[in-house]
Amino acid sequence: MEGHKYNYPREFYDQYAQSQEKSVVNKMQQKYWKTKQTLIKVTGKKEDEHVVASDADLDAKLELFHSIQRTCMELLKAIELYQKRICFLSQEENELGKFLRSQGSQDKTRAGKMMQATGKALCFSSQQRLALRVPLSRLYQEVETFRYRAISDTWLTVNRMEQYRTEYRGALLWMKDVSQELDPDLYKQMEKFRKV
Repeated sequence: MEGHKYNYPREFYDQYAQSQEKSVVNKMQQKYWKTKQTLIKVTGKKEDEHVVASDADLDAKLELFHSIQRTCMELLKAIELYQKRICFLSQEENELGKFLRSQGSQDKTRAGKMMQATGKALCFSSQQRLALRVPLSRLYQEVETFRYRAISDTWLTVNRMEQYRTEYRGALLWMKDVSQELDPDLYKQMEKFRKV
């Protein structure tokens, strides 16, 4: 195969080389401003109030997401605690019912019959209380599945969004910095602003 010789004017190559060089500089500047925005966020310095105000709706939704995340954990803990207490109460109620039934069988008076009836009712009540564990277990599994799937997926999306928001705010800082030095009469500065 014969080699092809391309005849491009030197200016085109120079412009291409400059654009490649500028893109490296551009990337470095983007990294700088992104890092600066990250430091502002981490150190808790005051950000531009207009930028913060523009994100107010998003921040409210993020607060709602974090609230849902917290309440899911609290609900799981409450269900778990409720199940433990139901088991404990049912066990104690059953023990009391057995005790009353045994004591009532030894007492042949009317009080003995009442103790047996009360003991029987307590044993039945403890069994009914234990029946609550099945729907509670189902609820626990449903909330846990919601937490593992929906909340963790949303959390990943929120983390990606926070990264993009940091990049965006860094770009806004960069634009603000460039615009403060901007002289509209100089074409080169306008070109720099457009690039940013």
